[in-house]
Amino acid sequence: MTAAVPAGRRRPLRPARVVLHLFLGTVAVGWLFPILWAVLTSLRSYEYTARNGYVSLGGWTFDNYVTAWRTAEFGKHFLNSVYITVPAVLLTLFLASCVAFVIARFSWKLNIALLGLFTAANLLPQQALLIPLFRMFTEIPLPAWMSDSELLYDSYWGLILVNVAFQCGFCVFVLSNYMKALPHELYEAAMVDGASVWRQYWQVTMPLCRPALAALATLEVTWIYNEFFWATVLMRSGDKFPVTSSLNNLRGEFFTDNNLVSAGSVLVAIPTLVIFFLLQKQFVRGLTLGASKG
Repeated sequence: MTAAVPAGRRRPLRPARVVLHLFLGTVAVGWLFPILWAVLTSLRSYEYTARNGYVSLGGWTFDNYVTAWRTAEFGKHFLNSVYITVPAVLLTLFLASCVAFVIARFSWKLNIALLGLFTAANLLPQQALLIPLFRMFTEIPLPAWMSDSELLYDSYWGLILVNVAFQCGFCVFVLSNYMKALPHELYEAAMVDGASVWRQYWQVTMPLCRPALAALATLEVTWIYNEFFWATVLMRSGDKFPVTSSLNNLRGEFFTDNNLVSAGSVLVAIPTLVIFFLLQKQFVRGLTLGASKG
């Protein structure tokens, strides 16, 4: 048996451990450098960086944030992102949990095929569906009270549905594996008590899946909130754009102030950081639950 290392002594640094630390440090710097560079650039005036270059210090100012907020109309577009993100995340988690419950709790011939169908949808590049989706959205009518364009195109509903469609597969895969690990005795006891399938899903399964749902909600809010491609394709009204697409308002026709764009990017990133830190415990718990037994 290996002798225990005394509490006051450190383990000797082995070459493999040194290489591992160097690798992890390099990866961390590589991830943090673009963020720190954007923050540094956003705090400097364009006149100073144009004169002294970006590899310099000085020209500190907060005017870029004020100008970016006013020019891009972030206040209005933040609300647009809320209108799209919140319903899309809730609908994605609800539909994915329903499908995952059926896959995890019932044995039937198409069980694995259904899971494979939802999972395989994530492997399809979204850009490959651009033309057929665009044509379909321009032909599907909506009542005037749902969309002022009276079409699925150029409406919040279109972006909600397309995000739900592309995010459901991943959530079904995660939740179905999570639900399969739940004890079968819980459902046997619920059936003995006369619980219907809906009560087994809503009152037994869903409370036990809160850690996984919290972790998925954190990821889905980040992914849907940061979505840029479909908003620029499936919308034509600038006042309906989510906040990420409104960054286009900071570009000039012949000139782009990178300091201003950096300030706008930092402002756009703040809500996702706040949500992550608020749900950090649930997120980590959802990822690590089931990693160890005993």
